Amino acid sequence: MEKHGPETYGELNADVYDEWHAIDPAEAVRFLAELVKEGPAGPVLELAVGTGRVTIPLAAEGIDLHGVDASEAMVARLRAKPGGERIPVTIGDMADVAPETDEQFAMVFVVFSTFFFLMTQDEQVRCFENVAKRLVPGGRFVLECPMPDVARYDRNQRVEAHDVGLGHVRLTAVRHDPVEQRFEGHHMLITNDGMRLAPAFMRYAWPSELDLMARLAGLASVGRWGGWRGEAFRGEGNYVTVYEKPATPAS
Repeated sequence: MEKHGPETYGELNADVYDEWHAIDPAEAVRFLAELVKEGPAGPVLELAVGTGRVTIPLAAEGIDLHGVDASEAMVARLRAKPGGERIPVTIGDMADVAPETDEQFAMVFVVFSTFFFLMTQDEQVRCFENVAKRLVPGGRFVLECPMPDVARYDRNQRVEAHDVGLGHVRLTAVRHDPVEQRFEGHHMLITNDGMRLAPAFMRYAWPSELDLMARLAGLASVGRWGGWRGEAFRGEGNYVTVYEKPATPAS
């Protein structure tokens, strides 16, 4: 991973991110907005805010939203969208949570597979620790993560076609490192005019590993669901976990 840093993914993917990874954020926005209403008062922070696909509609619900992202290119995309210019965003590593401020938050959240873009276990543990420091008592940390599906890989590698047309094909090519728990790969767009590479590297963690990181940071598990609609988690697909900072310190 030559010259790979926290900003790499966003800087190299910003212009195609919304198109290649299209989602409907409505269920996530509804879940998060309800959680904010139930919890303590205070601002809300999205880690790796990206192009604002969740933060902008969540802010439209009247919630005081802040963001942090390592990529200026991704944040520029957010600020170009209606409502995006009103959301304060800090440029920095999400493992540091909000590196330029001491503000406390009622909720911190990170969606899609973005938490796994922290490339080492140490960075992921540091993120949990910093989230815990920045949460008010009773505040929540919400993560959406994909369940690792290592069975998809033949000899720890996989090539998959996502879009095929007369003049183009879009593929992913990924190598799996089971020791370091890493996926290292590229989205590839091949056309008659040439080829475009969009790298994606991540370090996955198992649900029990996330729970241990939370416990080490002093956070308690509230629940885990198989999606934003609150369905049962069955060990596959993207799932949502909520942790909480105890209102009183453990004795």
